[in-house]
Amino acid sequence: MSYKVKRVLAIIFIVIIAAGWYLTIFGAGPIAPLKDRMQLGLDIKGGVYVVMEAQTDLTGEELRDAMEQTQAVIEERVNQMGLAEPVVTIEGEKRIRVELPGAEDAQDAIDQIGRTAQLQFALSDGTIVLDGSNVEDATAVMDDQSAGYAVALEFDSEGADLFYEATRAAYNGEVTSTVEGVSSNAIMIILDDQIISAPSVSDGPISGGSCSITGNFTHDEASDLAALIRGGALPLELQEVNSSVQSARIGYGALEMSIYAGIIGIALILLIMVVAYRGIGIAADLALLFYVIIVLNIMSAMGSVLTLPGIAGIILSIGMAVDANVVIFSRIREEIVAGKTVRSATQAGFKRAMSTVIDSQVTTLIAAVILYQIGTSSVKGFAWTFMIGIIVSIFTAVVVTHLYVDLMANSKRLGTKGFFGIRKDNTASFSFKKELHFIKHRKIFYAVSLVILAAGLVCGLVRGLNYGVDFTGGTVIQMDMGKRVEISQVEEAIAEYDLDPEIIYSGEDNHQIMIRTIESLGSDERSQVIASINEAFGTTDEDVVSQELFGPSVGDELKNNAILAIVIASLCMLIYIRFRFSNWKFGGAALLGVLHDALVMLAFYAIFNVTVNNPFIAGILTVIGYSINDTIVIFDRVRENLRNKSKGTMEEILDRSITQTLGRSLMTSATTLIVTIPLLIMGGESIREFIVPLMVGIVAGAYSSIAVCSPLYYEFSRRKSLSKYERQVRKSAKRKKKEEKK
Repeated sequence: MSYKVKRVLAIIFIVIIAAGWYLTIFGAGPIAPLKDRMQLGLDIKGGVYVVMEAQTDLTGEELRDAMEQTQAVIEERVNQMGLAEPVVTIEGEKRIRVELPGAEDAQDAIDQIGRTAQLQFALSDGTIVLDGSNVEDATAVMDDQSAGYAVALEFDSEGADLFYEATRAAYNGEVTSTVEGVSSNAIMIILDDQIISAPSVSDGPISGGSCSITGNFTHDEASDLAALIRGGALPLELQEVNSSVQSARIGYGALEMSIYAGIIGIALILLIMVVAYRGIGIAADLALLFYVIIVLNIMSAMGSVLTLPGIAGIILSIGMAVDANVVIFSRIREEIVAGKTVRSATQAGFKRAMSTVIDSQVTTLIAAVILYQIGTSSVKGFAWTFMIGIIVSIFTAVVVTHLYVDLMANSKRLGTKGFFGIRKDNTASFSFKKELHFIKHRKIFYAVSLVILAAGLVCGLVRGLNYGVDFTGGTVIQMDMGKRVEISQVEEAIAEYDLDPEIIYSGEDNHQIMIRTIESLGSDERSQVIASINEAFGTTDEDVVSQELFGPSVGDELKNNAILAIVIASLCMLIYIRFRFSNWKFGGAALLGVLHDALVMLAFYAIFNVTVNNPFIAGILTVIGYSINDTIVIFDRVRENLRNKSKGTMEEILDRSITQTLGRSLMTSATTLIVTIPLLIMGGESIREFIVPLMVGIVAGAYSSIAVCSPLYYEFSRRKSLSKYERQVRKSAKRKKKEEKK
């Protein structure tokens, strides 16, 4: 590609970046601003979600068919509620998740979703004659017989025939009542095993396929019953195992603060890149600005739902997107320092950096994919945005950064060593002049890791991990009291329910309370607890910030998923590393480093008694991916030095490789941490649950790649390089030393 064509492309990219940011923020013509195009999750806009589990012994194809039928019925039912964009999905084999954004009456929504609505018509002796599947329509109408309302029913052809035969038998006295209070000539209308009406057939058999349910209903009662009947009878009985009611007040506030935090984080990264890499840092900044608008608009175009954890994923991926640029810039500057011209150094640097960029990003992508497959809703939101970010970061580094750096290198004015961050003494800024010795001090690093892990083990055994209700099962109710109230008063208000709750303060000035209990309270039980608090403190249902229910089966599934995700991610990464590096020693050392970082994360949770909840899975898997990313960069340099037959022993080659990549490791860790700090300070509680463990993991991952994985590779290489005779001689020497000491 000629220099002129590249200049045209560079100008086009700048126009696209400027126009893209303008359209994203303000919109124009048919293109609406991003805030109007992006779908917001329940944790931001408020609403209800319920996860229900089928109580059935069906398996295989029969279970799938029954679940699909149940999903269709529930979709019909929630559509009757008139809510915008309801979502009904099947989770796993036996669960259905219903999301109702913007539901105002959360309790009513849960009640209607959770009811099985098994509508049946029966004779007075209990014989079922037809069910809700035979009902074509149901509407609330004025009751001609009384001042109330009734529900008018329309049957299909089969239902009309069955209903006629039933009313004929009842009218002709062919049935003997076995139900107290129900006459022999009655047709019982049963909803959820309860008789809601039992009208008598007094004027002869009813033909024509229509009738009315009467019972002095109010308009609302008749409308609700009609909506349930139109939904039909569920093929399966469902039990609520997980639910959440979220107020929009907290979500929108957290969204606003998260956006501000993201802007601050991006601004800091843009500044750091210019300071650290001088002129070529501008190329990285342009690529980063392009990266952000691509990620956001891809999410919007694909109909992705933006959640608070998803925002954390976007901002974290922005920090990691810098990594590809840092790897490339470091290689270019090494080539310049080695004596090449800026132009040839740019070409060689990009060529040599590509394998490192691809390897490091792909291993992180593996963790993100597994996280998406195994995680639940909020974790999926985090993983989805993280996956998009990783893929786009490779594109922007390979295409956009490459284009601008290449133009700079071929420019007479910009293609100078100083513009590329090379000092007058021919050393690169933000690099290490001396070769540092890490392998020699490996036993100190081992000791540090063992102390941390031992402390975590002791705390875990003595105190145990602080499992949240996500894992243990239970209920959380969060309420805005409007003022600070005494915890003892809240305990007294709900003492009659014998919940043994944990009650803590939350929100600004401790005006909110969070009630946590290991009891899995159903929607009716939660309503009673909230009603008691309202009565005691003068609050209302509108002051309920959120309600969450986690059944015991959900908690067990989360624990199993956490273990399964770590195992699968580790094995996939090991296979990829073995394939790419053709050496089990690299894969073995990297896998042990992953295990180290996972255990460090557990130690962090144990030592500081941090609540282990749903974001724990996202945190630990992201840390694993990040740790592998760092390790791959170092191992890639080790492999290159070995291929080039670099002078020195294995210890010297490893020290040299670590020193050569140390600037990149520190810069990537620093930028990723910097972009998360504003989010930690300004983001909401749900975002902090993701960010805190990630920050710990970033530090642990950077440390392990240098101080654990590289020394372990040295141990493996040293052991294999010794012959059987040499190993026997070494053992004999050690045995002789021990005898001399004695």
